[in-house]
Amino acid sequence: MTDKEAILERHSVRLYESKRIEAEKCEKIRNKIDELNTEGNLHLQFVEDAGKAFNSLFTMMAGLKSAPSVVVCAGPASDDLEEKVGYYGEKLVLFLQQLGLNTCWVGSSNKNVEGAENAPGEKTVLVIALGYGKTPGKARKSKTAAEVTQARADRPGWFDKGVEMALLAPTAINQQHFIIRLNDDDTVEFIDKGGPFSKVDLGIVKCHFEIGAGKEVK
Repeated sequence: MTDKEAILERHSVRLYESKRIEAEKCEKIRNKIDELNTEGNLHLQFVEDAGKAFNSLFTMMAGLKSAPSVVVCAGPASDDLEEKVGYYGEKLVLFLQQLGLNTCWVGSSNKNVEGAENAPGEKTVLVIALGYGKTPGKARKSKTAAEVTQARADRPGWFDKGVEMALLAPTAINQQHFIIRLNDDDTVEFIDKGGPFSKVDLGIVKCHFEIGAGKEVK
């Protein structure tokens, strides 16, 4: 499965089977997290047994109590930490999809997860629930390309392909509060319009855009 195929297949899942993740897959997850932590200067932490991570009233009502495992998304406190968590966290989410696992970004969970510990100066942004979903989830309503872009009529094809994948990016409460701007020199800007976890959303959107466009953007 390619990253694009994973984007198309992946949907947020809140209800999970009690099945534990196999040891072989857990090792692959840890190796991928090590890679992403090095690349992004983050401290993503895989907790195989989620324990009481999803026992808050909010997450219990949302069905997340059943998630068997969790990734705590943390890193050194900085102005761009939330965006980096979104960007590299989504790379992990798509990798997990390719392993046959389901996921859910969780912004209202208890951030003090047993089995995870931040170093001094680090901050936890949110967590990712993962496991084997009872269903694969379902697609959600999306804005149109015209509603989230600022670009000239003769824009290059790679830009439209990037936007197509960006519109499939998960965002907090499906807000899609972002604008993707194509400048005259073909550089791309990602504009945060605000809202809950909108900076995390912007990182996720950028990840999807690059996969669709087939190129990194600065």
